[in-house]
Amino acid sequence: MQIINSPKRGDWTNVLKRPTQTVDDIEETVNKIFSEVSETGDRAIKDYTAKFDGVTLDSNSVSVEEIELAAKEVPEKLQKAIKLAKQNIEAFHKAQKTDKVVIETVSGVSCWQEKRPIEKVGLYIPGGTAPLFSTVLMLAIPAQIAGCKEIVLCSPPNKTGNLAPEILFAAQLCGVTKIIKVGGIQAIAGLTFGTEIIPQVYKIFGPGNQYVTVAKQIATKYGVAIDMPAGPSELLVVADDSANASYVASDLLSQAEHGTDSQVILVSTSKRLIDEVSDEVEKQLEVLPRKAIAEKAIANSKLIYMENDNLALELINDYGPEHFIICSKNEDLYINGITNAGSVFIGDFTPESAGDYASGTNHTLPTNGFSKAYSGVNLDSFLKSMTFQKISKEGLLNLGQSIELMAEAEGLQAHKNAVSIRLKDLKK
Repeated sequence: MQIINSPKRGDWTNVLKRPTQTVDDIEETVNKIFSEVSETGDRAIKDYTAKFDGVTLDSNSVSVEEIELAAKEVPEKLQKAIKLAKQNIEAFHKAQKTDKVVIETVSGVSCWQEKRPIEKVGLYIPGGTAPLFSTVLMLAIPAQIAGCKEIVLCSPPNKTGNLAPEILFAAQLCGVTKIIKVGGIQAIAGLTFGTEIIPQVYKIFGPGNQYVTVAKQIATKYGVAIDMPAGPSELLVVADDSANASYVASDLLSQAEHGTDSQVILVSTSKRLIDEVSDEVEKQLEVLPRKAIAEKAIANSKLIYMENDNLALELINDYGPEHFIICSKNEDLYINGITNAGSVFIGDFTPESAGDYASGTNHTLPTNGFSKAYSGVNLDSFLKSMTFQKISKEGLLNLGQSIELMAEAEGLQAHKNAVSIRLKDLKK
């Protein structure tokens, strides 16, 4: 990991640069696949599944029999762990329900807001080197609580043409209505346009690699909403000399093993801790089964020394991390001062892994600095806020003249007339 000492403010953008390709590098490929899926549907899906996943499937749909067999392959202890995680995630997301908001703005003018579920949602679950069955819980549980009618799950098949049994078990447990063996750009295109096998949806959720992230952004051009741009995983830890170096190193490696394009950063006010963490990373890296992947991610990662907590906080807000861990004596400064982060983890005994799996918070979070403007997935992500109003005769008499004056000032005579014609009848 590269050690950087007290970077000048003018160099922060360079120092904090993500190891990702530009959209231009990927967009041409995405557009080509979108065009083919739009034109030929499942045929293009089948061709690209063979090309990218190395498997030719008779059908991309997962059958009931496959789901039942998968459940038997998941060890009982793991089933219990998944159910505990489900319970916690469910509790946290149910607590996010809000009441209908009702107000009488003027006598006789009643306005209210209600939330309604998005009817058709698509959940993208990464597969590849690590089939993320935990993401099924993070997306399907709030979708089910929200009351979404169609919950369509897409995930890339492995070389035998199957999905991980844990993904199928979690999907069934959480009320997914249809499961499709398809990944990458072609999955996002299928959910965008719809095919005979893949239902078209109104909103697409889920993390993925850079290609999936760009595909989701392209999907918005075709009228499909997305949760957020969620690309390669990233973690920033702020720690001082009170922190446990082995804990910090383990947290950095937990994100580095996600993928070669992941990025992890330590920001510290202690040069001693930086040296200790650097040594610990090398030591712990040696015994990881995914050492080759983590090693490449670590090459993109940095250990940054900052002279004081206030400067460190400014740097962190400038970066806007997906995951942010605070291991500092001055934790209140960071808790109260952080404005740009997807999810925050506080103290020595709050590893980021807890949020990834079972504490209850959602792990689908904005990356690449998008935490400056986007929230992570939550219950509201699966709901739409709709406003209603009802105006009585008294209400229109109270409000009508103001509407007429405003409409006339904007030069919109028909708007004014819609009120005037009613007021005329009321004043007879």
